[in-house]
Amino acid sequence: MSNSAPAIRVAVVGAGPAGFYAAEALVKTLGDAVSVDLVERLPAPYGLVRYGVAPDHEKMKSVTRLYDRTLADPRVRFLGNVDFGRDLTLEDLRRHYHAVILAVGSAHDRRLGVPGEDLPGSLSATEFVAWYNSHPDYRELEVPLDAKTAVVIGVGNVAIDVTRVLAKTVAELSATDIADHALDHLAGSTIEDIVIVGRRGPAESKFTTKELRELGELANADIVVREEELHPIPESLAAIEGDVNATKNLEVLRAFAKQAPTGKPRRVHIRFLLSPLELRGNGRVSSVVLAKNRLEARPDGSIAAVATGETEELDAQLVFRSVGYRAKPLAGVPFDERRAVVPNDRGRVLAGAGGAPVPGLYVAGWVKRGPSGVIGTNKACAMETVARLVEDELPEPVDPRPEAVLELLAARGVKPFTAQQWARLDAVETAAGAASGRPRVKLADVGAMLDAAG
Repeated sequence: MSNSAPAIRVAVVGAGPAGFYAAEALVKTLGDAVSVDLVERLPAPYGLVRYGVAPDHEKMKSVTRLYDRTLADPRVRFLGNVDFGRDLTLEDLRRHYHAVILAVGSAHDRRLGVPGEDLPGSLSATEFVAWYNSHPDYRELEVPLDAKTAVVIGVGNVAIDVTRVLAKTVAELSATDIADHALDHLAGSTIEDIVIVGRRGPAESKFTTKELRELGELANADIVVREEELHPIPESLAAIEGDVNATKNLEVLRAFAKQAPTGKPRRVHIRFLLSPLELRGNGRVSSVVLAKNRLEARPDGSIAAVATGETEELDAQLVFRSVGYRAKPLAGVPFDERRAVVPNDRGRVLAGAGGAPVPGLYVAGWVKRGPSGVIGTNKACAMETVARLVEDELPEPVDPRPEAVLELLAARGVKPFTAQQWARLDAVETAAGAASGRPRVKLADVGAMLDAAG
């Protein structure tokens, strides 16, 4: 395919990082030979940058300025507030576009699979993060902050984000774009202890050193680390040799372990070698039963957590699971249940693992490769997918007219939220933020978002 080819129509489903990078790669590669529709379920674009990045990490959100350039490109059209699978099906898209790129992410959390996981007071980190970031689906989430102890299961950056938000003062959070409803609720929190729990050792933890160090800067909380849990087995040390992040994590944790508590009103405990066995409680979580583990090197070089047979029970009235994300199956799209991704070859969707490519159907981002990497990782991922699309002979759609999709949506009573409307909503939110010394005040209700945009 070359830039002189007839114009092709591509639908990119999902306006998060992967979707924006795919749209950017399409227009850069194909120029005026392509027109892209960016289909997004919510009125606001940016996906996890808006609804997943912690409110106190404002610099990370500056990437949206690059996405805005793509949104302003005349070859790109934003169709917000359009729900793929309900308002538009895959069959609809294949009738009106030469190609479809699914960039829908992996927004569902992995479960622990233990008794008591569904007790009140047991939440996923995914839900909590969406709640404090003004995601419309989660604004009514019940978060019982009348707890003394919260346990966060998982040792990745999301677990640290959750911990930081729970541990920070209202004064620290009030200068961010945290949801108003979350700020009000956090002001009444009675939490004194937050316990981060990892099943393996410190060398195997997944958080980045920058995030880990931030815990040591909390105004309201001491960091408590048990020195006896910081002794990696030789194979663990060998496995992280040359891994700067893992090595620095160990250094930071050892420094934390040497710090004496200063009497701050909250404490953040970082625990290792513990796996959840059961959440107990009568009508609400009251404790977490944990298996004590030891590390064991496997023949393949991996480091496994093996139960010792001993257990520990922690009193806790609030538990967050933060053990990863998974994609959900999409109607009409092949799905690998084991890996929780759409089976693909470098972005080409396959008709099952090892199957033939499905003509004109592609994936990018987490639904393609699983929940890995940082925001920028999605750029190379999307470029790889677009390169495959450009190589392929694409099927001819029945009706590729740009207005055909709008006609179909209108017939179904759906009015897409446009880039111009988003610009107005963005202006409303940032003006409200400026008036209160914050980056923005995000609206968390779809109706309010539509009204604000006019």
